[in-house]
Amino acid sequence: MRSISEEFKESNCYYLDQGEEKIRKSFSFLDEEDVWQKPNASLNSMGNLLLHLNGNISQYIISSLGRLPDTRQRDEEFSANPGFSKERLLQQLSATIAKAKEIIRNCPEEELLRVRKVQGFELSGMAIVIHVTEHLSYHGGQIAFWTKYLKEQDLGFYQGSDLNKKND
Repeated sequence: MRSISEEFKESNCYYLDQGEEKIRKSFSFLDEEDVWQKPNASLNSMGNLLLHLNGNISQYIISSLGRLPDTRQRDEEFSANPGFSKERLLQQLSATIAKAKEIIRNCPEEELLRVRKVQGFELSGMAIVIHVTEHLSYHGGQIAFWTKYLKEQDLGFYQGSDLNKKND
């Protein structure tokens, strides 16, 4: 039987994988120019959102939990214009998530409980992992919505699953 900390780590890694998969599926419907399109001045392009997710995951998990230098340049995530291909953006996200999962899986329990400052917030290691998981889901949902809106079709995230099935 797994410990609570092992279950916590594996569950969050599972949801990081799910978030990445939904973003990848969304991006499979997009043309290169769609990735950098902004619906209006107050919204970000999907390309900017991927850069932002990489920065967030790097700062919170790789830097803080992984005890590496914080090199994030947050403002650049939102000011970048077209230039990165969707494949490069997806490769970078995949590499960042893979490194984050490695750090999470190898994180000792005392580090999950230790409180530290990240981006000015005092957070435990567990809170950091939760934040990154929900942040990926949040922006992944924005990407899915924007893709559905642009392409006027369901993305098939749950294709083949009976979502009306009752609990056992």
